[in-house]
Amino acid sequence: MSNFRILFFLPLLAACTIQLGQDGQPGQPGQPGGNGRTLVWSDEFNGDQLDTTVWNYELGDGCPDICGWGNNERQVYTRDNHRLEDGNLIITARKDGDDYSSTRITTQGTKQFKYGRIEARAKVPVGQGIWPAFWMLGENITEVGWPLCGEIDILEYVGREPDMVYTTLHTAANHGDNASSQKTRFNDIEEGFHRFAAEWTAEEITFFVDDQLVYTFAPEDRSEAVWPFDQPFYILLNLAIGGNFGGPEVDDSIFPQEYIIDYVRVYAPE
Repeated sequence: MSNFRILFFLPLLAACTIQLGQDGQPGQPGQPGGNGRTLVWSDEFNGDQLDTTVWNYELGDGCPDICGWGNNERQVYTRDNHRLEDGNLIITARKDGDDYSSTRITTQGTKQFKYGRIEARAKVPVGQGIWPAFWMLGENITEVGWPLCGEIDILEYVGREPDMVYTTLHTAANHGDNASSQKTRFNDIEEGFHRFAAEWTAEEITFFVDDQLVYTFAPEDRSEAVWPFDQPFYILLNLAIGGNFGGPEVDDSIFPQEYIIDYVRVYAPE
């Protein structure tokens, strides 16, 4: 699938890098999580405002450097298309006249993780042209660029393909239309909340939806071009509209649409 992502980068804050790793059941940071794992970091979105000591906003339409965010996406990202409510982060995609807007946030420069279980519980929006994602990028992207930095797409859903969940890895060897990707049918994926997770070790990355294994990536070749996943990565959440993968057609009658995230959690290795 085509998923070419090059970002604007905010100035780096003081970085926090944690060695990580299986279950996504409730827990408290520094205390045992699911299956005896330790939950080393989480955002439960329980406040009334986004924690901007952790999350950065990526704003605009990508211009002038990468208009359409490298994917011909239609939305402009703002600080205003989200809210915290009832313990959830709610990202809202809107259409106002001819303009589309949404929100994209990252932990670049604040929270980076190497290995572990990275999980979110979320409810996806629906409709032609919608493209929510929960993903990660290598922290060295500012030095080596994309795709050499690597990309881990834990959740991608596109409204033009109901019931399908995409899990994908982009590397210098395989990216864009040639990425290492799997799509899996879940007939109830549009109904209620679901848990999306990646289990990441030095040998492999496995992906789960509601604890069902959907994809494993374990190449024999460990060159930088094939396996850039031996370094810290940061987390991104966004709701895109249209573009090479999410569109190109967009059904304007669906708006507004909400991407609702209950939590993001990272569990340490055993």
